[in-house]
Amino acid sequence: MSFPFINAIISWFLKKRKHQLELFLKYPIDVQNELLQKLLNTAKDTEFGKQYNFSSIKNYADFSTKVPIQEYESIEPLIERCRKGEQNLFWPTPIRWFAKSSGTTNAKSKYIPVSEEAIEDCHLKAGKDMLCLYVSNNENSKMFKGKGLKLGGSTAIYENNNSSFGDLSAILTKNLPFWADFSSAPSHEISLMAEWETKMEAIIDETINENITSLFGVPSWMLVLLNRVLEKTGKDNILEVWPNLEVYFHGGVNFSPYREQYKKLIPKKDFKYYETYNASEGFFAIQDVNNSEELLLMLDYGIFYEFIPMDKYDGENSPTIPLSEVKKDISYAVVITTNGGLWRYLIGDTIRFTSTDPYRIKITGRTKHHINVFGEELIIENAEKALKSASKKTNASIKDYTVGPIFMNDNKSGGHEWIIEFSKAPENMAYFTELLDNALKAINSDYEAKRYKNMTLGIPIVHQARENLFYDWLREKGKLGGQHKVPRLSNSRWFLEELL
Repeated sequence: MSFPFINAIISWFLKKRKHQLELFLKYPIDVQNELLQKLLNTAKDTEFGKQYNFSSIKNYADFSTKVPIQEYESIEPLIERCRKGEQNLFWPTPIRWFAKSSGTTNAKSKYIPVSEEAIEDCHLKAGKDMLCLYVSNNENSKMFKGKGLKLGGSTAIYENNNSSFGDLSAILTKNLPFWADFSSAPSHEISLMAEWETKMEAIIDETINENITSLFGVPSWMLVLLNRVLEKTGKDNILEVWPNLEVYFHGGVNFSPYREQYKKLIPKKDFKYYETYNASEGFFAIQDVNNSEELLLMLDYGIFYEFIPMDKYDGENSPTIPLSEVKKDISYAVVITTNGGLWRYLIGDTIRFTSTDPYRIKITGRTKHHINVFGEELIIENAEKALKSASKKTNASIKDYTVGPIFMNDNKSGGHEWIIEFSKAPENMAYFTELLDNALKAINSDYEAKRYKNMTLGIPIVHQARENLFYDWLREKGKLGGQHKVPRLSNSRWFLEELL
C-alpha cells in the first residue's frame, strides 16, 4: 500500500480524534463520570450487574460503596465459567477472547476477558492514537514510507469451548485492520509462532532487508533482538541495517535502565522514544510529547479509574478515590472498571501523577513488587533511580536485576541482596555498592532511617550475575519473550535462591 494512502488514513483519523481528545482534556471528570454510568447501564442485566444492583447506582459514591474491589482470585470463578461457554456473566456482549497473562514468572496464569469493545474502543483505538500523536508531533516523519517491526508475545492463540486465549499481542494481531498488514512486520505467521528463539531468527530473516522505520515492543526483549541482528549482519549499529529508523514505541518495563544501551545501538541524535502504558486488562496512557518521561492518561477508552494511596493500601479492603481527588507526587495503586467486564479490578500497578491539568502520570512499580520487610518501603522507582545514579558515576550499564531481603538472624541486622547482570560492569564493585546505597538513602528517607548505624539494615550485598543468567532462567521456565519480565523487587527470597 502506498505511503500517501497510509498518510491519508492517519490524517483523517487525527482530524476525527482531535475533537474527542480535546473533550477529555478539557472536561476529564465529566468524561469519566459519564463513562462510569455508561458501563453500569450497559452491564446492568448481567449476572454481576444484578448481583450488585447496577440499576440503583447513581454516582461514584454509590458505586464505591456497593461494588467491592476485586483481585483476580475473586473473579476467577466467573471467568472460568465464561471460558467454558457461559455468557452475560459480567459483560453483555459475547466474550470470545481471553488474554493469558502471568504478570510475573509465577506458574499460575490469569485469563483476562477481552470483549469486542475492549479490542476496538481501547486497544486498537490506542494504537491509532499512539501513531497519530507521534505524527502530529513530528510533521516531517517518514515512518510510513517503511514498516514497523512489532515484537509481540511468543504465545499462539489456542481455542477451546468456542473461546480463544493467548498473549494479548497475538489476539490483537488477529484483529488488526487490513491496512496495518501493509505497514508492519513480521508476517502474521511469524508473529504468532510459539517458540521464542525460533521466532526470533525468523523475524530477523524476514526483516533484515526491509526498510524498517519504527520499532514496537518491550525494551528487554527488543534489546535481545537488536543485538542478534548485529551479530547476524556483522554491523556496528542498527542504523547500518535500517538507516531510516526514526522511532521506538516501548512499554512493559521502565526504560531508564536500558536507555544508554539503546543510544549506543541507535546512534542518532534526533531518534525518538515514545512510551506507552498498556496491559492485558487495557491500554491506559501514552506519551503525547516528544522527549518526555510523562504519559497522558487516556480517559475515553472505556476504562473508569480509581486510585488507592499507597500509604493506605490494604488489597481488596483499601479505600479508593476518584480521578477528581488525586494529587501530584503521591504513589497510588490503580483500580479499573472496563468495557471488558472488569469491575473495580486491582491491576497491581502503582503510578504517581506528575500533572493534573492534564492528567499525566509516571509508572512507579507494582503493589506486590516492593520491599518492606523492615519498614523501608523500597519501590521500583527508588531502585531504578539509584541504579541509574550509581551506573552513571561508575560508567556501568545494567542489563537486568532482582532484589530481595536478607532477614535478621542471631541479632544481626537485615539487609537487601541484589543480583545484577551488567552489559558493562563497574571496575570497582565495592564502590558501585556504596554509591547505590548512598543514592537509596538520598531518595528514600525510610530506607535511610533503617540504615542508620546499620541497626536495621546493613549495607547491600551486590552479586554480579554471569552473562545471560536471567535469560537462561526465564528460558528454563518457558517464559521467554513478550510480556514476561524478571521480577525486580520481592519481600521474599524465592527468586534470589533460584538465581544464586
